[in-house]
Amino acid sequence: MAVSADHIRDKLTKELGAVHVDVEDTSQNRCAASYKVLVVSPQFEGKPLLQRHRMVNTCLVEELKEIHAFEQKTLTPEQWDKLKQQ
Repeated sequence: MAVSADHIRDKLTKELGAVHVDVEDTSQNRCAASYKVLVVSPQFEGKPLLQRHRMVNTCLVEELKEIHAFEQKTLTPEQWDKLKQQ
């Protein structure tokens, strides 16, 4: 399976009901081995950070087998709105 930023974005949007997803290929030469993601989903409401990250990791379990490094930030829509206002 070829992992791409678009594939990751689409899967997180669909499976986590994400209202906003940023995916950045941070690998040298953009070889799709390292990604940084920001996921905003109402499904994160009331959940601690570790549980949110586990939700993302579970969603991308197959893709993470091919990714060398993965950095994630998970926010609720309310947290995202507050961050944008700063």
